[in-house]
Amino acid sequence: MSMFDAMKHAVHSVFKETVESVTSVSHVSQFREKGVLTPEEFVAAGDMLVYKCPSWSWEAGDPSKAKDYLPKNKQYLITRNVPCHQRVAALGESVREIAMEDAEDEEWTYTQTLGAAKDGEAREIEDIDAEEEPKSMETSGTEEVKAPVTAAPESQDEDVPDLDDLELDEDDAILPDDPSVILPSPAAGAASASSGFVKTRSYNISITYDKYYMVPRMWLFGYDEDGRPLTHAQVFEDMSQDHAKRTVTIDPHPHVPGVSHASVHPCKHAPTLKRIIDQIESGDSGRQMRPDQSLFLFLKFISSIIPTIEYDFTMDFDA
Repeated sequence: MSMFDAMKHAVHSVFKETVESVTSVSHVSQFREKGVLTPEEFVAAGDMLVYKCPSWSWEAGDPSKAKDYLPKNKQYLITRNVPCHQRVAALGESVREIAMEDAEDEEWTYTQTLGAAKDGEAREIEDIDAEEEPKSMETSGTEEVKAPVTAAPESQDEDVPDLDDLELDEDDAILPDDPSVILPSPAAGAASASSGFVKTRSYNISITYDKYYMVPRMWLFGYDEDGRPLTHAQVFEDMSQDHAKRTVTIDPHPHVPGVSHASVHPCKHAPTLKRIIDQIESGDSGRQMRPDQSLFLFLKFISSIIPTIEYDFTMDFDA
């Protein structure tokens, strides 16, 4: 990104951290009213995700960065070695795009790989609301960066830097600043071009609790077919181009010191969750969403930003 954009992003990050340091955590549920979560609801939602989708697990992280409002052994969620078989640009006609206009007449695009829909049902997502009420972000533990193996299968706000204007350098690699952080060795199962198999990238995906916005926040660290960390430019190849460099930024992971990750900015998460909740509950079935189901909704709308990264988030909401 340009020096000016980098300064704006840095200033907002400092402001956000300062607000968090002086703001107490809310324990009053506003899930249905505003689409936000308390720390307790985030933990309950994480427990449900781990129970329904065993590829996800809780991590304690670096004890020096642990948040006292979360259990020591449940600081963040992670799923490792998530396959990404193709780049977004290669989807071609296998991608369906649904344009959505928010209250500010900005367009977000919901991108979906047709073959990824479960039980033949197309995934739907409502308009993203332009309004948000930020609350308060996180920091927390150390995770060893592991080599890929095989795995199971946001726009602008008044208090947020102008993400539409951000431009990230394409030469910057997402590499640890700390040499003590273990880097992956080439994946043993990586196929060669001559083998007749398509080479597949993989991602470690983690979810933290953002105290400022009171919502989940997603972080991604990618590897190429040979187990080498992806560059920024390569990571953005796996993002919807309507969101890359806008709602996705490169930031230090709050639980993995010295390692920058791609992160989906959380400024729009709460109004988006609220819209999905309202959509689901507006039918004649009388169905009501619970806070412990929120991460499935979160992962569902995040899939519009990373349509070719095949993480597990399927759930029967009637269960």
